[in-house]
Amino acid sequence: MSHDDVRKPSAEYVESHGEAFEAHQAALASQYQPGTEEERKLVWKIDKRIVPCIWVLYTMSYLDRANIGNAKTGGLQADFKLTSDQYSIVLLVFFISYVVFEIPSNLFLARVRPSLYLSGLCVLWGGVAACMAACTNYSQLAGVRFALGVIEAGFAPGVAFYLSSWYKKYELATRFSIYYTATAVSGAFSGLLAGVITQHLNGARGLQGWQWLFLIEGIGSSFVGLFTWFIMPDWPSTTKWLTPEERLLAAQRLAYDGLANTQGAHGKTGEWAAIKMVFRDWRSWCFVFLYMLCTGAQTIQYFVPTLIGALGWTGYDGQYHTIPLYACAFVCILVFCFSADRTQKKPLFIMIASGLGMVFFIIVTAVTNHMVQYVFIILAFGMVYALPPLILTWVPNVISQPAEKRAVAIALVNALGNSASIYGVFLWPSTDAPRYIPGFSATTVFMFLIFSFTPIAYYLFRKHPIEQVDPDVAVRAEISRQREKGFQV
Repeated sequence: MSHDDVRKPSAEYVESHGEAFEAHQAALASQYQPGTEEERKLVWKIDKRIVPCIWVLYTMSYLDRANIGNAKTGGLQADFKLTSDQYSIVLLVFFISYVVFEIPSNLFLARVRPSLYLSGLCVLWGGVAACMAACTNYSQLAGVRFALGVIEAGFAPGVAFYLSSWYKKYELATRFSIYYTATAVSGAFSGLLAGVITQHLNGARGLQGWQWLFLIEGIGSSFVGLFTWFIMPDWPSTTKWLTPEERLLAAQRLAYDGLANTQGAHGKTGEWAAIKMVFRDWRSWCFVFLYMLCTGAQTIQYFVPTLIGALGWTGYDGQYHTIPLYACAFVCILVFCFSADRTQKKPLFIMIASGLGMVFFIIVTAVTNHMVQYVFIILAFGMVYALPPLILTWVPNVISQPAEKRAVAIALVNALGNSASIYGVFLWPSTDAPRYIPGFSATTVFMFLIFSFTPIAYYLFRKHPIEQVDPDVAVRAEISRQREKGFQV
């Protein structure tokens, strides 16, 4: 009997031969081999649906989160008479709510349809972001930013968990890197858009340029979120546009890759049980430490227009000079993450990015020529942006199962990692202008610590691996679970 004969029983056979069909599926499970043509077609089919949707959603997320920096130099600071400390507090309150709500959100995501949940978050945060245009003072702005953090808290860790439920360990960084380029694209586009809006719409219909910036980008996010849920799949075992055999193959690939099941094949692990498992696992805290370092360094993104202004480019010219930084970040994210997946050496590329970043920041701090500083800020910025997707996608490689533990681990790392932004936003006070030596020095130290700790963590993970679920057991559990739910597999 040919392989195709085993793979494609008729609908009549499925309906009338329950036990025989289960035996057929068990035979199919035992025949699984990675890298087949069927698997390549399945991955491409998944990619076409998932990657564009999460990329667009994250682009809108980042626009609404980071446009505060462009608004500041586009007239907001002058209108509100913001001090350096007040601006840092406006940034701070976002991260407080963002950190607090990440783990509850990811636990909730493991129980619902991600297509509706992630798209719904986009609709909500777009509305909240647009409300910043109505603020008339510093206190109101801080309050709206806090609310924005509550809504956006679930998105980034949610996407990381969502992708880990569809892709193998060394497929993750590639897809996550494409998704994460949205930060670079939105950062560059935000500078361009902010320059155009603040230059040409300032005063239109009685609104300031920074108000138009919040309105246009916020409403745009809500508009996008209304449509992406039509396209996004949910979980591999419940996606109707996959054939029964494709659903099973999606479970097989993850099982044999050590991610156990996708979402739920082994039944549910309770929320508190999953939280306890993560908090008691020392590996979680290794990742938290690494991610705190890279997100602490990444707080430079909120001061890019300010730093560019200190080099002599201000106003609209300064907005446009932020674009090369994000262009470099775009390239670095793709090059490092694609290379890490291709070579299956993620820790090595974390070390390369952090090591180069350390060197580039030392040069920025040491020299005084503005053009040299500008060039090396661009290069260092690219290294900083390459690190978060590498580190965050390393988490499900090490802490793979059960699914609820993986969800909590990703959320914990992302949440506590982003808590570094709580103090990171105070690293760049205006009193340190024009060279901002304390901020650049601290970022250099962050890069050094990542470079030093990564090989230690890698050694410990290899010496003390987590026991993996037998892939045959995981696949058979997925077969049984889908049959109980009425899927014809």
